[in-house]
Amino acid sequence: MRYEMRAEYGPSGPSDGVKTWHIAHGGTEVALCGRELDASALTQDPELWSRAPDLNCHTCGALFLRETPYMPAEHE
Repeated sequence: MRYEMRAEYGPSGPSDGVKTWHIAHGGTEVALCGRELDASALTQDPELWSRAPDLNCHTCGALFLRETPYMPAEHE
């Protein structure tokens, strides 16, 4: 399954900048934590999750790790 990081903005929208990064299944506007996000929100590859950890949704990160194989034997 493909995932993407999707931005949540402050109250004024994109002009406020990214408030929180969430993880969503690719092509959906609902984050793993259940928050509904703007369909036009900035997206990026989940590989960038470690770039700004203070902006990341903790719940999305925990659920993403549970859904994503990370041990070499799990990739087979």
